[in-house]
Order: sequence, then C-alpha cells, then structure tokens
Amino acid sequence: MTSDFDGVNQRVLDTNPQLDPGPILQTAFAFWSSKVLLTAVELGVFTKLANRRTTGTELGAELGLHPRAVSDFFDALVAMRFLEREGDGPSAKYFNTPASALYLDSGQPRYVGGILVMLNARLFKFWHDLPEALRTGKPQNEVKHGQKGMFEELYEELPRLEQFLGAMTGLSRINFEALAAKYDFSKFKTLCDIGGATGLLCIEVAKAHPHLQCISFDLPPVEPIARKHIAAAGLSDRVGTASGDFFKIPLPKADIITMGMILHDWNLEKKMHLIRAAYDALPAGGALVAIEALIDDARRENVFGLLMSLNMLIEFGDAFDYSGADFRKWCEEVGFKRFDVIHLAGASSAAIAYK
Repeated sequence: MTSDFDGVNQRVLDTNPQLDPGPILQTAFAFWSSKVLLTAVELGVFTKLANRRTTGTELGAELGLHPRAVSDFFDALVAMRFLEREGDGPSAKYFNTPASALYLDSGQPRYVGGILVMLNARLFKFWHDLPEALRTGKPQNEVKHGQKGMFEELYEELPRLEQFLGAMTGLSRINFEALAAKYDFSKFKTLCDIGGATGLLCIEVAKAHPHLQCISFDLPPVEPIARKHIAAAGLSDRVGTASGDFFKIPLPKADIITMGMILHDWNLEKKMHLIRAAYDALPAGGALVAIEALIDDARRENVFGLLMSLNMLIEFGDAFDYSGADFRKWCEEVGFKRFDVIHLAGASSAAIAYK
C-alpha cells in the first residue's frame, strides 16, 4: 500500500531523473569516512604498513585493536581507496596505496598526516559547535572552555612547538613548491616570508632560484627552529632569519614579501595592518604574495576555501578567508597598482599585488 506522498515523490523522480539524493546522503554521512581516515592516521596504520604487507589480525594486534573491529576497519580503508588488499579472508594481506605511502607514512618527507592528527584531536569536536558559532560569531575552541588557545600553549614549550610546525609542513610544501615553479622570481633579488615557521617557503624558493636571498620572519621562539631547518637544507648562506611581532614592528625590507596562510588568521583591521606593513617594506615594483585557499570571486566554487573560512570562525571568531577580489580591493586602498592570481595546487592560489 502506498501513500499519496509516495506517489508524488515517485512522479518527481520520474519527471526529474537527474534528482539523485546520492550527493545529499554522501555529504550527510561524510563524517563517518572522515573519522575512519583520521583515526587510521592517529593510530599510525599507514606508518606501520611502510614497505610491508601484513594480515589484518597481525596489524590489528600491533595497533591494539579488538578482533571485532579489525576486518571492518581495514576493509573500509580498502573500499575508500586508502589501503590495498591482496587476497580475501583472514589470510589476506593489507598494504599502502601509492598515495598513502607517499603522504600518510610519517617516515616520508611529503607526509601530510600532521594536519590530520590535529583535525582529529581538536577540530573534529569543535566543529560540533558550528551552530553556536553561526549564532554568536564567537570561537568554539579551547578558549571557549576557559583554556589557553592552542598557539599560546604551543609557544610556551619549544619541543612541542617544533613538532607542531614540522607536522604542518606537509600541506604547505605542496603550495610552496608550486609557487617556486610557477611564479617568475627573475625580477627580484630579495624575499621575506612573513610567518615563515620552519623556513619552508624560503627553502623551496631558494632551491629553485639560486639568485635570491631570503629571510624567514616569525616570532622569536620560532627563529631557532627555522635556522635548524635552513641549515639542514644547506641554505644558510642564502636564507636568513629575523624575528619579532609583525603587529608591533616594521617588516624586514625586501623586493618581494610572501605570506603563506597568514592573512586569513585575522580580522579585517589586522589584515589591513599587515597589507600596509608589506607596502611600506616593499620598493617600487615590489610584490606582496598571499598564499591561501583563495575563495573564487563569485563565492560558488571553492568549497574548501569557504569551509576554511568557517573554520576561522570556529577558531578565532572574527577571522575569515577571502577572494582575489577582496584582496585586490584591500591592496588598492593601501596603494598597490597591479594585481594577479596564480593557481598553485588543489584549492590554493597565490594572490599577488605589485607596488
């Protein structure tokens, strides 16, 4: 027996066969697959499988998993294309896909799992409070619960700070390598990266462009970490460091100033402060390069950029991501004359303003 509603629903599907509920349901249930991947990274599944193949029973025992969970967990990762499996049944052996081996094994230089660990440990639970963030405009992170903010706590303990900065380099490396390959640095002699962390942007650009002298600028606790990474890359002769609070002192002067995932951390007033500071530090013809998950001007396409902006709401309240058109408007107000946008990798682009 069918209801009138069932009949109407069927007629809608018959006349609009393109109305597939699949995308709705896939997005609604996406947190299931997200949590499986994040948990696998946190447990070290892909690192354990580095250069080896093993049964689910053996791998589950190494990870301390209950036997009930083993086959469902590992086979879900196979179905999601994050693991491969040779054979079927209890004797089947699991191993990494090429992508998992490259990006999810913590022993590899292109490891991106650091950000996934942070997503699992922090942001997964904070995003539960997105409705409150939307209603109040206030952060939903540790500060909401009377604790110190993540960065405030990290900067108090150098080993943890270094571990965090190292973990974050995976995602940044992809964009910085793309910038070094795609942007024409031939007109510039000096570069200063603001919020340079481990010095990775300077390192990647200096490797690709031997004529450049670079400075990685960040807060004082970060400077020794950057020096160590720069020395390990063999670039101490061309990549230096400087430190200070970029809201309190002028930025180091350079022909080109870069900000990798920096501007989106702040509200409009502080964004404008940093853009003005960059303008003041640049010579005529100099360039400011902002690397972000730049939102498309029509705000219809870059899903990741828009979700990142919501993440800034959850983390900081009044911070937000922006479009190339936004960047151009702000830079025009300061005095920049020419603008460009270069796609880098994935959802990320470089917004460029010339003095």
